[in-house]
Amino acid sequence: MRTAEISRVTAETNIQLSLDLDGAGRADIDTGCGFLDHMLTLFAHHGRFDLTVRCQGDTQVDDHHTVEDIGITLGQAFAKALGDKRGITRYGSMLLPMDEALVLCAVDLSGRCMLRYGLTLPTPKVGTFDTELGKEFFWAFAREAAATVHLRQLDGENSHHILEAAFKAFGRALRQAVSMDPAAQNEIPSTKGSL
Repeated sequence: MRTAEISRVTAETNIQLSLDLDGAGRADIDTGCGFLDHMLTLFAHHGRFDLTVRCQGDTQVDDHHTVEDIGITLGQAFAKALGDKRGITRYGSMLLPMDEALVLCAVDLSGRCMLRYGLTLPTPKVGTFDTELGKEFFWAFAREAAATVHLRQLDGENSHHILEAAFKAFGRALRQAVSMDPAAQNEIPSTKGSL
């Protein structure tokens, strides 16, 4: 069972998160941030991950702590559910269109943290969501999951579409990366012998 449950309680957020990498794409998300709920639901559906997130955060300040801390807990959940990563494909990528937006996401579950974030969002907000928080989410995930994540925007004019394409592409790329490789025969996918 490639599952994880993570609890994170700080003075800024109280988060309970559960993840099943081999799910059916079921999402039950309540973060207190409507746009993030929407993005995580898309992420889970396109990744075929079962994901439950409950967060009580200091959204009276803004959504920053909620978004970053959920990125942290989701990254921790992936790391825990993957264990030593034996038998996984390791790499995944997706070039995903969303109307006029076109976003490439490539991931490597390398054991090393790196984010290359190439999204140019034309507006500072989508509804009440600060668009700069997209980068905070992906950076927190990459750091805690010890993953390399590249996001590149090839086209796009609408901030909602660009972020939606990014989260969908991220889900699909991770779906490939965590999938079991039948040719790997339960090996660690590295010549070093560990990730």
